Amino acid sequence: MNIETENLLLRPIKTDDKFNFFAYRSDAITNQFQGFVPKTLQEVEMFITNSAKEFNQPNTWFQLIIIEKLNQNVVGDIGIHFLNEDNKQVEIGCTLSKASQGKGYATEALKIVLDILFRDYQKHRIIASVDPKNSKSIRLMERIGMRKEAHFIESLFINGVWTDDVIFAILRKEWLN
Repeated sequence: MNIETENLLLRPIKTDDKFNFFAYRSDAITNQFQGFVPKTLQEVEMFITNSAKEFNQPNTWFQLIIIEKLNQNVVGDIGIHFLNEDNKQVEIGCTLSKASQGKGYATEALKIVLDILFRDYQKHRIIASVDPKNSKSIRLMERIGMRKEAHFIESLFINGVWTDDVIFAILRKEWLN
């Protein structure tokens, strides 16, 4: 599954991506709100190995690498969590390298992924989980048309700390209107 936009190419993650993936994902400051900040290449290799190999499989995470078309640099990734057996709901997450933030790449990439999930795969609902202190991600979710549905207090234990979780969502009928 390769997806092309005006500025980006999205494709499934592969083992060859481990060095580029590690380079931006291991930045603990930029990724302070992420649940996965690898400390070693071995952690990245395990992450890639454990990522789903087939798209749209219930109870799996499928990882897409985001590549800037102009210079062929890996700039980030999108995780797609096919949530349950009925396979009608999906969770998404996006990570961009620090140098690639603020260029509209996350908006462009997420919009095409949502469009494909709703139009081609007939998903009913797509959600995103965001730390309420992550104002950039909150603005991103709003920019792509998602609404805040819930704010859970100290519901996630990430990096040794209990943290709040804000859930954003959008329905198929809302996206298609």
